[in-house]
Amino acid sequence: MSGLRVMVVDDHPMWRDAVARDLAEAGYEVAAAVGEGRQALRVAAAVRPDVVVLDLRLPDLPGAEVARGLAALPDPPRVLVLSASAEQDDVLEAVKAGASGYLVKSAGRAEFLDAVRRTAGGDPVFTPGLAGLVLGEYRRLAGRAAPDDGPRLTERETEVLRLVAKGLSYKQIAERLVLSHRTVQNHVQNTLTKLRLHNRVELTRYAIERGLDDA
Repeated sequence: MSGLRVMVVDDHPMWRDAVARDLAEAGYEVAAAVGEGRQALRVAAAVRPDVVVLDLRLPDLPGAEVARGLAALPDPPRVLVLSASAEQDDVLEAVKAGASGYLVKSAGRAEFLDAVRRTAGGDPVFTPGLAGLVLGEYRRLAGRAAPDDGPRLTERETEVLRLVAKGLSYKQIAERLVLSHRTVQNHVQNTLTKLRLHNRVELTRYAIERGLDDA
């Protein structure tokens, strides 16, 4: 992932500097490291990072509001929340705001760096235990959602979508279907475009609402 541009948003200087240092030592380009939400939105629009590592507790704006602002940028970065909180409400609010993943700050260095890499690649990444919470909420909402016909997907796109809904990574899907990693990415991107969705989290919810995760 050489050349991957990452931005760090955290209001604690020592923690922010440590995260930036870990990223730099791992070969990532630290595009910026800031401590406030409004500043983060301004800087992200200017430096255009690939991934934003975002704390939820900021002095001026809630982290979820910052995530929504980042998602509204012309070329939105993927957002990995790195928070001290593992509370259900915080996790679900962050995901609904557009975060691709959620990691608690008790995660180890290797786990964090792998999460950044996977987030950049389009995988939804969660601290163990939190992924089930998010999928459970989507299933609960699916029980209240009215199905619609939706755009037509190809047989292969539907097959990939089912595996996305089951929580498989691009690599696992590629191995399962005997495809290249890039081909899987292309199928997912085509599906996102057809469904007018923005990320794999929204795609997973769409699939669960239609029962594809049980197919």
